[in-house]
Amino acid sequence: MTRSLFAIILPLLSLVLVSIPLSAILAASLEVKPPSRSPALGIYASSSDQAPAILGAVITADARPQILKNFFTYYQSDLLAYSDLIVNISDEHGLDYRLLPAIAMQESTLCKFIPPGSYNCWGYGIYGDQVVKFDSYEDGIRKVARTLAKDYLEKGLNTPNEIMKRYTPPSDGSWADSVSHFLDILSSGGLPEK
Repeated sequence: MTRSLFAIILPLLSLVLVSIPLSAILAASLEVKPPSRSPALGIYASSSDQAPAILGAVITADARPQILKNFFTYYQSDLLAYSDLIVNISDEHGLDYRLLPAIAMQESTLCKFIPPGSYNCWGYGIYGDQVVKFDSYEDGIRKVARTLAKDYLEKGLNTPNEIMKRYTPPSDGSWADSVSHFLDILSSGGLPEK
Protein backbone atom coordinates (compact mmCIF):
# COMPACT_ATOMS: atom_id res chain seq x y z
CA MET A 1 0.00 0.00 0.00
CA THR A 2 2.85 2.40 0.78
CA ARG A 3 4.27 1.74 -2.63
CA SER A 4 1.01 2.56 -4.39
CA LEU A 5 0.57 5.78 -2.37
CA PHE A 6 4.08 6.85 -3.36
CA ALA A 7 3.25 6.05 -6.98
CA ILE A 8 0.26 8.39 -6.79
CA ILE A 9 1.95 11.27 -4.92
CA LEU A 10 5.18 11.42 -6.96
CA PRO A 11 3.51 12.27 -10.31
CA LEU A 12 1.32 14.89 -8.59
CA LEU A 13 4.35 16.44 -6.91
CA SER A 14 6.19 16.53 -10.26
CA LEU A 15 3.19 18.20 -11.89
CA VAL A 16 3.08 20.87 -9.16
CA LEU A 17 6.84 21.52 -9.34
CA VAL A 18 6.86 21.84 -13.12
CA SER A 19 4.12 24.46 -13.07
CA ILE A 20 5.88 26.63 -10.43
CA PRO A 21 8.76 28.82 -11.66
CA LEU A 22 12.15 27.96 -10.20
CA SER A 23 12.50 31.47 -8.82
CA ALA A 24 9.33 31.06 -6.76
CA ILE A 25 10.57 27.79 -5.31
CA LEU A 26 13.92 29.34 -4.45
CA ALA A 27 12.34 32.44 -2.92
CA ALA A 28 9.97 30.35 -0.80
CA SER A 29 12.59 27.91 0.39
CA LEU A 30 15.62 30.17 0.93
CA GLU A 31 16.08 33.06 3.24
CA VAL A 32 17.33 35.95 1.13
CA LYS A 33 19.54 38.41 3.00
CA PRO A 34 21.32 41.51 1.79
CA PRO A 35 25.10 41.26 1.46
CA SER A 36 27.02 41.61 4.70
CA ARG A 37 30.64 42.04 5.63
CA SER A 38 30.83 38.57 7.12
CA PRO A 39 31.80 35.76 4.76
CA ALA A 40 28.59 33.99 3.82
CA LEU A 41 26.93 32.54 0.79
CA GLY A 42 24.01 34.57 -0.46
CA ILE A 43 21.55 33.13 -2.95
CA TYR A 44 19.32 35.48 -4.83
CA ALA A 45 16.51 34.46 -7.15
CA SER A 46 15.37 36.34 -10.22
CA SER A 47 11.77 37.00 -11.09
CA SER A 48 12.17 35.40 -14.49
CA ASP A 49 10.70 32.02 -15.40
CA GLN A 50 14.11 30.96 -16.64
CA ALA A 51 17.21 30.54 -14.59
CA PRO A 52 19.70 33.33 -15.33
CA ALA A 53 22.81 32.47 -17.31
CA ILE A 54 26.16 34.18 -17.37
CA LEU A 55 28.04 33.66 -20.58
CA GLY A 56 31.47 34.92 -21.36
CA ALA A 57 35.09 34.10 -21.85
CA VAL A 58 38.30 35.43 -20.48
CA ILE A 59 40.93 35.82 -23.16
CA THR A 60 44.45 36.56 -22.10
CA ALA A 61 47.10 37.85 -24.43
CA ASP A 62 50.29 39.82 -24.36
CA ALA A 63 49.31 43.50 -24.68
CA ARG A 64 52.79 44.67 -25.68
CA PRO A 65 52.40 44.13 -29.46
CA GLN A 66 49.13 46.07 -29.38
CA ILE A 67 50.78 48.90 -27.46
CA LEU A 68 53.45 49.10 -30.16
CA LYS A 69 50.77 48.97 -32.86
CA ASN A 70 49.00 51.90 -31.18
CA PHE A 71 52.27 53.84 -31.08
CA PHE A 72 53.31 53.05 -34.67
CA THR A 73 49.82 53.69 -36.04
CA TYR A 74 49.53 57.04 -34.27
CA TYR A 75 52.88 58.17 -35.69
CA GLN A 76 52.33 56.46 -39.07
CA SER A 77 55.50 54.40 -38.88
CA ASP A 78 56.76 51.71 -41.23
CA LEU A 79 57.55 49.68 -38.09
CA LEU A 80 53.86 48.85 -37.57
CA ALA A 81 54.27 45.52 -39.37
CA TYR A 82 57.14 44.62 -37.01
CA SER A 83 55.34 45.07 -33.67
CA ASP A 84 55.29 41.37 -32.79
CA LEU A 85 58.87 40.90 -33.97
CA ILE A 86 60.11 43.77 -31.79
CA VAL A 87 58.49 42.23 -28.72
CA ASN A 88 59.87 38.76 -29.50
CA ILE A 89 63.40 39.97 -30.27
CA SER A 90 63.38 42.18 -27.18
CA ASP A 91 62.38 39.20 -25.03
CA GLU A 92 65.03 37.05 -26.68
CA HIS A 93 67.73 39.56 -25.74
CA GLY A 94 66.36 40.61 -22.35
CA LEU A 95 65.54 44.13 -23.51
CA ASP A 96 62.61 46.28 -22.48
CA TYR A 97 60.29 45.99 -25.51
CA ARG A 98 59.85 49.79 -25.48
CA LEU A 99 63.54 50.58 -25.96
CA LEU A 100 63.89 49.97 -29.72
CA PRO A 101 60.79 52.03 -30.59
CA ALA A 102 61.79 54.83 -28.21
CA ILE A 103 65.27 55.07 -29.75
CA ALA A 104 63.79 54.90 -33.27
CA MET A 105 61.43 57.74 -32.40
CA GLN A 106 64.28 59.88 -31.08
CA GLU A 107 66.68 59.11 -33.91
CA SER A 108 64.43 59.14 -36.98
CA THR A 109 60.83 59.95 -35.95
CA LEU A 110 60.11 56.23 -36.31
CA CYS A 111 61.91 55.75 -39.64
CA LYS A 112 60.60 58.90 -41.35
CA PHE A 113 64.03 60.51 -41.60
CA ILE A 114 66.65 57.89 -42.40
CA PRO A 115 69.44 57.68 -44.97
CA PRO A 116 67.89 56.36 -48.21
CA GLY A 117 67.92 52.57 -48.48
CA SER A 118 69.46 52.13 -45.02
CA TYR A 119 66.49 50.78 -43.02
CA ASN A 120 68.36 52.37 -40.09
CA CYS A 121 65.72 53.92 -37.86
CA TRP A 122 67.96 53.87 -34.78
CA GLY A 123 70.79 56.17 -35.84
CA TYR A 124 72.98 53.12 -35.31
CA GLY A 125 76.53 53.68 -36.53
CA ILE A 126 75.67 56.93 -38.31
CA TYR A 127 78.45 59.49 -37.90
CA GLY A 128 78.67 62.25 -40.48
CA ASP A 129 78.99 60.55 -43.87
CA GLN A 130 79.40 57.10 -42.33
CA VAL A 131 76.12 55.17 -42.48
CA VAL A 132 75.43 51.63 -41.33
CA LYS A 133 72.85 50.09 -43.64
CA PHE A 134 70.63 47.10 -42.96
CA ASP A 135 69.09 44.75 -45.51
CA SER A 136 65.59 45.35 -44.11
CA TYR A 137 63.78 46.73 -41.06
CA GLU A 138 63.81 43.21 -39.64
CA ASP A 139 67.58 43.00 -40.09
CA GLY A 140 67.95 46.36 -38.35
CA ILE A 141 65.70 45.32 -35.46
CA ARG A 142 67.68 42.12 -34.94
CA LYS A 143 71.14 43.73 -35.13
CA VAL A 144 70.37 46.78 -33.01
CA ALA A 145 68.68 44.61 -30.35
CA ARG A 146 71.67 42.25 -30.26
CA THR A 147 74.07 45.21 -29.94
CA LEU A 148 72.04 46.87 -27.19
CA ALA A 149 71.95 43.62 -25.24
CA LYS A 150 75.65 42.78 -25.67
CA ASP A 151 77.35 46.18 -25.60
CA TYR A 152 75.02 48.04 -23.26
CA LEU A 153 72.82 45.94 -20.98
CA GLU A 154 75.46 43.27 -20.32
CA LYS A 155 77.80 46.09 -19.29
CA GLY A 156 75.29 47.59 -16.87
CA LEU A 157 74.15 50.42 -19.15
CA ASN A 158 70.41 50.03 -18.88
CA THR A 159 68.84 53.47 -18.42
CA PRO A 160 68.50 56.07 -21.16
CA ASN A 161 71.12 58.26 -19.42
CA GLU A 162 73.63 55.40 -19.19
CA ILE A 163 72.95 54.24 -22.76
CA MET A 164 73.28 57.80 -24.09
CA LYS A 165 76.88 58.15 -22.80
CA ARG A 166 77.99 55.43 -25.19
CA TYR A 167 75.31 55.50 -27.92
CA THR A 168 75.52 59.23 -28.56
CA PRO A 169 78.30 60.74 -26.41
CA PRO A 170 77.97 64.31 -27.72
CA SER A 171 74.39 64.59 -26.39
CA ASP A 172 73.81 67.12 -23.62
CA GLY A 173 71.11 64.93 -22.07
CA SER A 174 68.32 65.77 -24.49
CA TRP A 175 68.65 62.34 -26.16
CA ALA A 176 68.03 60.55 -22.84
CA ASP A 177 65.18 62.92 -21.98
CA SER A 178 63.47 62.23 -25.30
CA VAL A 179 63.96 58.46 -25.12
CA SER A 180 62.59 58.53 -21.56
CA HIS A 181 59.58 60.52 -22.76
CA PHE A 182 58.80 57.93 -25.45
CA LEU A 183 59.29 55.09 -22.96
CA ASP A 184 56.67 56.81 -20.77
CA ILE A 185 54.22 57.10 -23.69
CA LEU A 186 54.66 53.40 -24.38
CA SER A 187 54.13 52.63 -20.69
CA SER A 188 50.71 54.26 -20.85
CA GLY A 189 49.38 52.39 -23.88
CA GLY A 190 51.37 53.87 -26.75
CA LEU A 191 49.30 56.98 -27.36
CA PRO A 192 50.42 60.43 -26.21
CA GLU A 193 48.15 62.37 -23.87
CA LYS A 194 46.13 65.08 -25.54
